[in-house]
Amino acid sequence: MGTPLQDSVRRVTDRIRERSAKSRAAYLAKVDRAIAQGPGRGMMACGNLAHAFAACSPADKGKLADARTPNLGIVTAYNDMLSAHQPYERYPDIIREAARSVGATAQVAGGVPAMCDGVTQGQDGMDLSLFSRDLIAMSSSIALSHNVYDCAVFLGVCDKIVPGLVIAAATFGHLPAVFIPAGPMTSGISNSEKARVRQDYSKGLIGRDELLKSEMASYHGPGTCTFYGTANSNQMLMEFMGLQLPGSSFVNPGTDIRAALTQAGAKRALEITAMGNDFRPVAHILDERAVVNGIVGLNATGGSTNLLIHLLAMARAAGVIITWEDFADLSEVIPLLTRVYPNGQADVNHFHAAGGLGLVVGELLKGGLLHDDVTTVAGDGMELYTQEPRFDGDGEVSWVAGAGRSLDEEIVRHIDNPFQDKGGLKRLDGTLGTAVMKVSAVAPERHVIEAPVQVYQDQAEVKDAFEKGELHKDVIVVVRYQGPKANGMPELHSLTPMLSVLQDLGYRVALVTDGRMSGASGKVPAAIHVSPEALDGGPIARLRDGDLVRVDATGGKLEILDPSVLERSFEIPDLSASHEGLGRELFALFRQNVGPAGQGASIFEV
Repeated sequence: MGTPLQDSVRRVTDRIRERSAKSRAAYLAKVDRAIAQGPGRGMMACGNLAHAFAACSPADKGKLADARTPNLGIVTAYNDMLSAHQPYERYPDIIREAARSVGATAQVAGGVPAMCDGVTQGQDGMDLSLFSRDLIAMSSSIALSHNVYDCAVFLGVCDKIVPGLVIAAATFGHLPAVFIPAGPMTSGISNSEKARVRQDYSKGLIGRDELLKSEMASYHGPGTCTFYGTANSNQMLMEFMGLQLPGSSFVNPGTDIRAALTQAGAKRALEITAMGNDFRPVAHILDERAVVNGIVGLNATGGSTNLLIHLLAMARAAGVIITWEDFADLSEVIPLLTRVYPNGQADVNHFHAAGGLGLVVGELLKGGLLHDDVTTVAGDGMELYTQEPRFDGDGEVSWVAGAGRSLDEEIVRHIDNPFQDKGGLKRLDGTLGTAVMKVSAVAPERHVIEAPVQVYQDQAEVKDAFEKGELHKDVIVVVRYQGPKANGMPELHSLTPMLSVLQDLGYRVALVTDGRMSGASGKVPAAIHVSPEALDGGPIARLRDGDLVRVDATGGKLEILDPSVLERSFEIPDLSASHEGLGRELFALFRQNVGPAGQGASIFEV
């Protein structure tokens, strides 16, 4: 018998279950109605079916028309501009052959957009990044609305893409679904060298040619970027929530075992349909226990702050209502077990080799910090996710016991010797609003910053002030009107090198913003996702240069020290420049209807 679940984790889970009782019941009732109707093909007219199968091979067409074997729908986020998604180009062929090998069929149901935040960082296109998540969910729904599929596989890796696909999978919760990753690119230059070059460029010590050379040596081939940002946090999440096969996240593209895992994912999706004896629809997997396991994994690995928004939206799609308070309470009891860049120098390839997610799952189970009584695509129980895949040489994958111990304690540790006793995420609350902070890479002596503010409306203004030397002092940089309603809540990743330079010069520096930071946010304390946002009249809109603010990750506080600030009037600036160009005109309805960050920044009603 395993270690009993800790009371602290159980209390948060019970709280979520009670809070979600009505929405979860309504969701499950909807799913049950869809399940009771049976496979969609059985209810279709001949004309409908003929259109659905017209382009298939004769052999596939016969199986599809007979409707006695399952048909798998492929939802793909392939494009060959994203390095993480380029490997997906050939996945449909692999998946179709895997389906045929077990007497079934597979069709590409549809493609969804996939944008690269690495390309759009600091650019106008980043204003569409967050909104792309909900658009991906809608696009996936259109793909699956043809209703000729008995199960689905979702091909996606990066920042908004996996959350959007999960929202769609939950919406079609009557269907079983397996998420299939593409894996990280092989390691390039060291993360410490990459960070050094970026800071040297910010200081003006090197030119753009040297910076570009360094970046190309880091992001150099097919696969996910190797730092532990949002894309790789997504992959962790899919394993912790039981939607992906064990140990499949961090296997490099272009390898035999990567192809075999793709085949195994497709075959597993076909095994768990209502037409077989092991029916596992998404709705039975994605419950409050799976969501809590995801939050635990995020804390234990020091994952991306973006998931504090995305997980709320993903859970709500399955009728599960979570809050930042749930994240904060779990963070108090979840130890940090990994150091992967930006909270260390290792990349995900090093982490995978040192023991990887299987070791982390095992240690958390040992500490009673994960729900083991869960349904997953692989089977019942999280113990399955301590295993790792092996390639047998005949094109098949089998799962064996994982390492069981850390092979490098500078990268991953056991639960009795964590890097820190508490998780990497903090909730801040006070007179300035509610925010979150990733503290896993922030030195303890910088967890509390009290300083005058300098207020800006965008990253370009901050860069200009930095280059003029106006920020060379103890300062809290405030960047506002960056929330979801204002301009789509872009990441402010380009601020990190500048603020890091100031911090390295000895100044006490922090960032406060109603925008987002990248999943690569690191050593500079950053109170992000401030809510209410400035456009909603939040206190952040009332700040002026020189006001004293306290950012306190130790006490969980975000305070304006002069109460009279809250009585000030404020004017909303002209935001039209961020509403036009590169398609931003088309997203006015999203800006007008998006909810607050603390509820997932979604356009969907719950």
